[in-house]
Amino acid sequence: MISHSEKETEELGMKFGSSLRRGDLVSLVGSLGAGKTVFAKGIAKSLGISEAIVSPTFTLVQEYEGREKLYHLDLYRLSGEDEFESMGGEDFLYPDGITLIEWAEKIEEMMPSDAFTVTISILSDGTRDISIKGGSHECSLS
Repeated sequence: MISHSEKETEELGMKFGSSLRRGDLVSLVGSLGAGKTVFAKGIAKSLGISEAIVSPTFTLVQEYEGREKLYHLDLYRLSGEDEFESMGGEDFLYPDGITLIEWAEKIEEMMPSDAFTVTISILSDGTRDISIKGGSHECSLS
């Protein structure tokens, strides 16, 4: 899907989030400023979460309550899998809610095979190309 604005990116996140289930793990992949956190805001809205969703770059993990518990991780500042394991990160890979992980490529080898991967690419005209792969069940942006 192509997004022309932050609003469209958030709306696509809401559509995707409405089909997520307890136990789902979502890897959000894209460069700085691509819209990963904006997409996460849409997912949170679809779960009935009204709190402000911010990238947890300095806290690493934010937890929110909605129709499902939402864990939002940002691994940008992590050095890799060892540091992720030492913070107890493996617990978030098999959640009792839904986990979103920004910069999950840092722990790629640890990611379960049934995780969703949402890739957001910035195109030359500033629009965003958003694609979804994987997952244990059908989820779409349409």
